[in-house]
Amino acid sequence: MSGHTGPAWRRPAAVLLLAAAAGSADAAADPRWEVGAVALGVDQQAYPGASDRVRRGLLLPYFIYRGDVLRADREGAGLRAFRSRDLELDVSAAAAFGASATDVPARRGLEPLGTMVEVGPRLRWTLAGTREAGRWRLDLPLRAVFDLEHQLAHRGFVLQPGVAWDREGAAGWTINLTAGALLGDRRLASTYYGVPAAAALPGRPAYDARAGLVAWRLGATLSRPLGRDWRVFGFARIDSVAGAANRASPLVTQQTGGTLGLGVAYTWLRSAAAAVD
Repeated sequence: MSGHTGPAWRRPAAVLLLAAAAGSADAAADPRWEVGAVALGVDQQAYPGASDRVRRGLLLPYFIYRGDVLRADREGAGLRAFRSRDLELDVSAAAAFGASATDVPARRGLEPLGTMVEVGPRLRWTLAGTREAGRWRLDLPLRAVFDLEHQLAHRGFVLQPGVAWDREGAAGWTINLTAGALLGDRRLASTYYGVPAAAALPGRPAYDARAGLVAWRLGATLSRPLGRDWRVFGFARIDSVAGAANRASPLVTQQTGGTLGLGVAYTWLRSAAAAVD
């Protein structure tokens, strides 16, 4: 569920989203805050089930803050309500760029997909391990979805349970692997897969979307510092709509698709004070 139209620097949610990739890897030496910029190139599926691809190049500012309650770092952005040794509850945010009919001809005559902003609670449970040796974690985010390009119209709710493994390895490399599912309510499903009767075309019949599984997801992120101020990172993700609730939608034209991205981050300013933890 991604793509992009319009100036990227007018999308604060995208800035927070990319802060996760730009953050430093050495938690013990992290400053309280950082300001910098991220250059990113992405080649991605327009949305799960689409056969069309979207290619974008972005240059965005980013801001990282590692406070006790307010957090915007490489593990997400939001408000931390509770934290113990193994459990953490926060209010987090995410974003996904949209796609127009130009990007996806199958959506001709349908409302364009705007940049979607997700906000809601997330429970994180560390199951075993440490960052240095390899850490297993269960993530349970439940978020409301709003369309940034259509007056913050509510597009439904998304639940994305998943298991993650991350490790800070030798020579500064940090790796993160994730596996999970994307579940959406009927309103969200209709946004991506519904076809109103008035918009039906030959070869694209009307379709009433259903709540349920949107896609299965596998992802990987790899990053490494290049000196004190620079960091290079790459990521890949595979989405599959096998067994999805709306696999029969005429807007689903491919079962499996992938996303690839490569970027570099530059830290311009950082605080002398250390992060809270």
